Amino acid sequence: MLRISVFRKGSAAMNDEKAAVAVETEDTAIQKRDFRKELLDILTGSISPDELKEQLQDYHDNDIAAVFAELSPEKRRSLYRILDDERISDIFTYIDDVEEYIAELDNERAADVIEQMDADDAIDVLDELDNEKREAIISLMDDEAKKDIRLIVSYAETQIGSQMTTNYIAVKNTCTVKQATASVIEQAAECEDISTIYVIKEDGVFYGVMELRDLIRARAGTQLDDIVSTSYPFVYAVEEISECIEELKDYSEDSIPVLNGDNVLIGAITATDIVEVVDEELGEDYAKLAGLTEENEIDETVIDSSKKRLPWLVILLGLGFLVSSVVGAFEKVISGLTMIVCFQSVVLDMAGNVGTQSLAVTIRMLVDNNLTVKEKAGLVLKEARIGALNGFILGVLSVLFIGLYIMIVKRIAAPVSFLISGCIGISMLVAMMVSSITGTAIPMFFKSIKVDPAVASGPLITTVNDMVAITVYYGLSWILLMDVFNITNV
Repeated sequence: MLRISVFRKGSAAMNDEKAAVAVETEDTAIQKRDFRKELLDILTGSISPDELKEQLQDYHDNDIAAVFAELSPEKRRSLYRILDDERISDIFTYIDDVEEYIAELDNERAADVIEQMDADDAIDVLDELDNEKREAIISLMDDEAKKDIRLIVSYAETQIGSQMTTNYIAVKNTCTVKQATASVIEQAAECEDISTIYVIKEDGVFYGVMELRDLIRARAGTQLDDIVSTSYPFVYAVEEISECIEELKDYSEDSIPVLNGDNVLIGAITATDIVEVVDEELGEDYAKLAGLTEENEIDETVIDSSKKRLPWLVILLGLGFLVSSVVGAFEKVISGLTMIVCFQSVVLDMAGNVGTQSLAVTIRMLVDNNLTVKEKAGLVLKEARIGALNGFILGVLSVLFIGLYIMIVKRIAAPVSFLISGCIGISMLVAMMVSSITGTAIPMFFKSIKVDPAVASGPLITTVNDMVAITVYYGLSWILLMDVFNITNV
């Protein structure tokens, strides 16, 4: 049993009195500090500005950002006067809907705060402001900040350049170890990540990377080339995020250099950026698998949400009419064998389920752009075999249980009952095997024509599989039950 309580620790247990959360289990009790309560006590207390600023140094910017909404506008304005531009910008970076707090600053202070952010974070903040406020703030920013912002916004949201930061350390490849060390020290004050140092040629072309620890350890007479890796991974700013995200994840580096078409270093993708990009990609893929063009936001209007969902629903409505027309083609079977209509949903559901499973596996595999034609063919064949095996097992179970059900509950002769269930079992086997193939082949086709395979998503695959399953089910019923065994009126 888990029990959580909030209490205050005395000074005997901690240097300062701190709020804490006790998490108790049957075996042990874990005491965790309640940063939210601590910060609210500090921020709403009556201590001097200098003492407040000093105490806030012990807390992470994210924790301070988390309590911003619980402070009154007057308290926040007081905090703006106490903290410097850099600390305020760090706090704002962790706030999703920051426009409310930017509005509490005059334009000049807002420009100073946003200038302290990495260009990619600054753009995220500026995008949340109305046009008039945004233009007013940008006009007050310094030329270097404006240049960085213009550079990043010049790339489409789907390109890696839109997610890069221009905050990195770079030294010339002609430097000595002593010169490189001095240059790093000079740049370090403006950069958060100093562990990875980029090395460039005189014309700005990317040359390689060295680690800070290697530079520190190097002796004065060491050649810079001896500690520079010239085969370090990099990406081009125009690359699509969806195509290079797996490569970025695989390297597990603190940062990856971003180059333009002339191989000039123009930015970097940090580990934090990669986490954010992966999160966004997963959200987009999840939305596409649901047949949406993009993710829904919790605060968007009903009309906006409807616009996102409607296009795919219209397409699926058309496909639904096509499925209905296929059912209509088997009107003779439905009128002559009404019994089989009862079990239509069983075949359709199982076909849809295995198709969705194959789709999920295939989309995950297609993220690896190095799949050869042979490997893709192997994947289709493997999924077909899995669908056939599962279809055989479930088909046998269906023959047995559905046959007994029809014989006992519907009081139909055993031979006829098991002929009907046998047709259902065979249909399930064929439909599940075919659905596995379509669930694999359709996203591969989309990928080959440069369309995001997630677009070939659940709703589309399900509709296609419904059409396949209906055709197989009623087609086999027509051929086996009506034409071969002359079974009708059941």
